[in-house]
Amino acid sequence: MVDKPIMTTTAGSPIPDNQNTLTAGERGPVLLTDYQLIEKLAHQNRERIPERAVHAKGWGAYGTLKITGDISKYTKAKALQPGAETPLLLRFSTVAGEMGAADAERDVRGFAIKFYTPEGNWDLVGNNTPVFFIRDPLKFPDFIHTQKRHPRTNLRSATAMWDFWSLSPESLHQVTILMSDRGLPVAPMYMNGYGSHTYSFWNDAGERYWVKFHFKTQQGHKFYTNEEAEQVIAKTRESYQEELFGGIERGEFPKWTVQVQIMPELDAEKTSYNPFDLTKVWPHSEYPPIEIGVMELNRNPDNYFAEIEQAAFSPSNIVPGIGFSPDKMLQARVFSYADAHRHRLGTHYESIPVNQPRCPVHHYHRDGQMNVYGGLKTGNPDVYYEPNSFNGPVESPAAKEPPLRISGDAARYDHRVGNDDYSQPRALFELFDAGQRERLFKNIAAAMGGVPGFIVERQLGHFKLVHPEYEAGVRRALKEAHGYEATAVSLEEQSAAE
Repeated sequence: MVDKPIMTTTAGSPIPDNQNTLTAGERGPVLLTDYQLIEKLAHQNRERIPERAVHAKGWGAYGTLKITGDISKYTKAKALQPGAETPLLLRFSTVAGEMGAADAERDVRGFAIKFYTPEGNWDLVGNNTPVFFIRDPLKFPDFIHTQKRHPRTNLRSATAMWDFWSLSPESLHQVTILMSDRGLPVAPMYMNGYGSHTYSFWNDAGERYWVKFHFKTQQGHKFYTNEEAEQVIAKTRESYQEELFGGIERGEFPKWTVQVQIMPELDAEKTSYNPFDLTKVWPHSEYPPIEIGVMELNRNPDNYFAEIEQAAFSPSNIVPGIGFSPDKMLQARVFSYADAHRHRLGTHYESIPVNQPRCPVHHYHRDGQMNVYGGLKTGNPDVYYEPNSFNGPVESPAAKEPPLRISGDAARYDHRVGNDDYSQPRALFELFDAGQRERLFKNIAAAMGGVPGFIVERQLGHFKLVHPEYEAGVRRALKEAHGYEATAVSLEEQSAAE
């Protein structure tokens, strides 16, 4: 007979009986002294932690970043030097859905990567789209409210969604991508990833460059139509998890070609667009993508909760040679992501194994929730403040970023004034062939069901400014799907609302 390990309480005490609750006599009441029962029930009540406010439904795996190109003249980051191989964790997600949402829903997909570099963790927290719906963080809580449930009906609200979008024309670029074929990938390995924000590189000479990150799928793009996705969801709500986990278990390791677009620092003052605007892309004709390596996923986590649900990604995790930019959305996320993790996982969330750096860590943070590392991270119990006289950890001036050299021209970087929200969506629309356009029109019409006419007309007005065929195609699709007609009432409603 094979010896089996002895079951114990969390304190290590052997459990004599895991089948029967202690009672006062055979039919008496349950005893409060049944500490084993109390421990199990109390733990069960606490097994669920708060889900992420956004990106709650996710799938992830481990892998490696291999650098094959040479961008050493732009950045001193060790993980990006020629020949470097860096272990990583990648989590994909949907934005709006809760933990139990179906995987195959039309939504933006999160594309968050934690690189375990020799200089600390570097987190690149992006999406499967190169842009986003808004460019100012003050709008983010309002936008997310439109994607979540209506406070009275507890249902998702198409009216709230399109009302916000139609009043925020900066969303046009992202809305067009979301409603196109790429808004509903078949599985995580069939979509691109993007850092989305503008970040910066800096080198040993103190020179700064602006940078955009791209991860181009080597599996090719595959997507579902709305009708195909409905058939998938009718059979399984876990199609992404099944595809990603199952593929890696079979040895089918997905790969992405890693590219960067690089802009000299002072070019930011010369471009026809604000290069720090999250609703804009950098034209490839101006800043061609440079191929620098390959990212591969090749290992599934052993425990989903411990390694994926507790994984905490934040743009505040950077390493020497990589920095931020004047992108307002990025600057706000530097605070908000880490703050969300402290709320959800605990003050010392980065001591959870999946979040721990794989290099020495020394800091003066102490006490608080989730302090599981047994004291201080200074190596000396007398060293709990800085500066000190007891050989405690000290600062490293070599890690200091060079100063920004761009001008503070407020008009150039204004959130609203002079922004062109139509040219880039127009360029994207003109790339679509006839079939892609028809699916775009149909998807938008489907998403507009039940939306008040004045909001529909306002949004159609934006589509017309992008391209007359965009507006005409959506209007035709609305009539076919819902019998929608522009009416005097809807136009009057629009005037009243404005």
